[in-house]
Amino acid sequence: MRYSALIILACSFSVSSLAQIDSSVTDTSKFIPLITLDADDLDNSQSQDVSTLLQSSRDVFVSAAGFNFSAARFRMRGYQADQYAIMMNNVVMNDPERGSAIWAYWGGLNDITRYPNVGNGISNGNMNFGGIGGYSNISLRASDLRAGHRLSYASANRTYRNRLMYTHSTGMMKNGWAFSFSGAFRWSQEGYVDGTYFNGGSYFFSAEKKLNDQHSIGFAGFAAPTVQARSGIALQEAYDLTGDNFYNPYWGWQTQADGTRKKRNARVRDNHRPSVFLTDYWTIDKKSKLTTSVYSTFGKTGSTNLNWYDAKDPRPDYYRYLPSYYEQEDPAYAAQLAEAWANDPNQSQINWDALYNANYNNLYQLENANGDGSTLIGLRSKYALEEQRNDPLQYGLNSVYNRQLNDKMMLSAGLIVDFYTGHNYKKTVDLLGGEFWVDVDQFAEQDFADPTVGQNDLDVTNKVVRVGDKVGWNYKMHVNKQEVFSQIEGKTAKIDWYAGLTLSSTSFYREGVWANGRFPNNSQGKGEVHNFMNYGVKGGAVYKVTGRHYVTANLQYQTRAPYSFNAYVSPRTRDGVVPNLESTEIMSGDLNYIVRYPNLKVRATAFYSEINNQTWARSFYHDEFRTFINYMMTGVDHLHSGFELGVDANVTTSIQVTGAFTYGQYIFNNKSNPVATITRDNSSEVIASDRTIYLGGYKIGGQPQTAGSIGIKYNSPKYWFAGVNANYFADIYLSPNPDRRTAEAIDKYIVDDPQWSAIIDQTKLENGFVMNAFAGKSWKVKESFIRFNVNINNILNTTDFRTGGYEQLRFDSNDIDKFPPKFGYMYGLNYFAMLTYQF
Repeated sequence: MRYSALIILACSFSVSSLAQIDSSVTDTSKFIPLITLDADDLDNSQSQDVSTLLQSSRDVFVSAAGFNFSAARFRMRGYQADQYAIMMNNVVMNDPERGSAIWAYWGGLNDITRYPNVGNGISNGNMNFGGIGGYSNISLRASDLRAGHRLSYASANRTYRNRLMYTHSTGMMKNGWAFSFSGAFRWSQEGYVDGTYFNGGSYFFSAEKKLNDQHSIGFAGFAAPTVQARSGIALQEAYDLTGDNFYNPYWGWQTQADGTRKKRNARVRDNHRPSVFLTDYWTIDKKSKLTTSVYSTFGKTGSTNLNWYDAKDPRPDYYRYLPSYYEQEDPAYAAQLAEAWANDPNQSQINWDALYNANYNNLYQLENANGDGSTLIGLRSKYALEEQRNDPLQYGLNSVYNRQLNDKMMLSAGLIVDFYTGHNYKKTVDLLGGEFWVDVDQFAEQDFADPTVGQNDLDVTNKVVRVGDKVGWNYKMHVNKQEVFSQIEGKTAKIDWYAGLTLSSTSFYREGVWANGRFPNNSQGKGEVHNFMNYGVKGGAVYKVTGRHYVTANLQYQTRAPYSFNAYVSPRTRDGVVPNLESTEIMSGDLNYIVRYPNLKVRATAFYSEINNQTWARSFYHDEFRTFINYMMTGVDHLHSGFELGVDANVTTSIQVTGAFTYGQYIFNNKSNPVATITRDNSSEVIASDRTIYLGGYKIGGQPQTAGSIGIKYNSPKYWFAGVNANYFADIYLSPNPDRRTAEAIDKYIVDDPQWSAIIDQTKLENGFVMNAFAGKSWKVKESFIRFNVNINNILNTTDFRTGGYEQLRFDSNDIDKFPPKFGYMYGLNYFAMLTYQF
């Protein structure tokens, strides 16, 4: 284990504060809390014993970076979303299969999620052990929510165009009851990107009954049913051909019955995952309390996509449909294609009419339909629209005990028992003019002479699939976890400190509903159970140099069970995990210097983290092996180090200047290199094993590793404000394709060949500069308030700033430009404006 760097550096002290989360963020890989504290910063204290001051104060770096960096896909310290714990009523909401929390599952409930308890980095949270990225805990308790009515309307030109929201909370009433309700609806016929739309509702209800002065019991439930047509990133060639950096390959025109044409998107996300909580709040005595919740999450997560059989690829940006594919052999045809891309949407977008026509003209005679010996004659769909589903059922118990041992020390302890089942399958949602689909795997039919091998469900040979039927794969993933944690914290006149410990047991296994023809003996029924015992320790201290200057330090070490999503070779078709599956090892620390004056707040941080022994698994078509393969890496080590600086200064009583800067080195640790195993997806054949992937020193892609922001805000004594921020982003890299960083990828070239560098060099994107503006005004009308706020992002309308993308996993060593990277661009000028009436 690598402790040396951690002995030198220790991790940041993290303050709890009131934060507002941007609900347009749908994945916590982009999640950053936005601090919205009131004016009461408690800065009048001159005392040396100031731990309460720190717990109430806002973090100047997170406050500045949260709003201004998120549009560039910035992630705090480069961490993935699984390093952040998102909680509701102390219950962790992170997905057990993947580790991340999806904000969209409660999107639109801003009035409820507006004020979470937040810890940044390694923190002394008293409700959970937490991750190295921090935590956010949202109270759903009815009596905690601000009493009154709140009605708002928002207009935007982003994912959605309109949002209407109403919230009412009673507070604790004289009869011992408290209620809260919130509902919202967000919609757009078309979002910022062509072919996208959004229809989303949100609902929340909480009720609490105060039984006596020591006991209350509460119920809370929420969900955000959402249907969203998505956008995808594309090749630079596609952007250039269409003259649009926001080209979306997921949609196309479809002719309606009345002859008109309508945009239709093939990638539509449909989510509805309600969560319910029953919580007992027990104040045992003046010094101790116990909060216990039983909870459940259920519902569905779906995403549609096209499938095809014995037919041309329907994706408009498939590499064989691009001019570059023909430029060498047939330049005239390449020019013709370029002209069509620029002017004919049937070429540049999905040609829905062509898909329907292919199905209309495919009269087919199917023998032994459904394995019963019968013959079926009808229109067999060559193309169909399918929905990939993950339907969760999660339930458990969470209990947290807090006791004030004395005036200087507090003890916290907790128990988590969690059971999760994710039902993963596909279903047919549209046969696109056909009458049936046959559930066989065309790749298996090509590779094997035995027709039973191609059956996706061996129990029903040549299964005839209609709309609404399951198709392709059908299995359940079970993840069970039990965890205990404890923390003790203390304070003195000069030093505050804490220490924490966690122990956990995690088990997961696959349960196949169907027997798959490629793996008849290893696909149906309960699979092998994989068990992991893990632990973690953390500790930190605050040294109060004076009442205004503090040095803080924290350390954390833990092991964590691998996530089932990356653990399996191909859970769609069979049981079996990647070779040498082990727990991930996490070590982290940083050192902070904090300054807090009434008119000046500063935080400077140095941080260092290692996340070692991770697993990476993907499936894709491999051109060298000429088959669909499973590519698995173990021993993937990440190193995150860098510096953060946040400044908040009141130059005058009306003018406020803020700044944030971070410089990071987020790399694949060069102390070791991952090892890959490659297997054929349609058989158990191991194509390659123990292949060394030379990733050491490569950058972890997907976010800027250098970012800076400076802003100025004017606060008028007439209750209005306005401000502007200038933001700079640099050191943005695409995540490297591991198969291009192998000896096998370059064995036919010498070092001096330009192809050598083209294969192994990492793609670095251009730096970017963006400006944002914001303003607001409030009015008091008797006992009510009217507020108007507007945020305008990218006021310079910069539309050529590439914020990310990826190297395609498909790679041809004979033609290294055959599968170039795909890129995504930052939106041009966009806005969000909201009018609120609070009474």
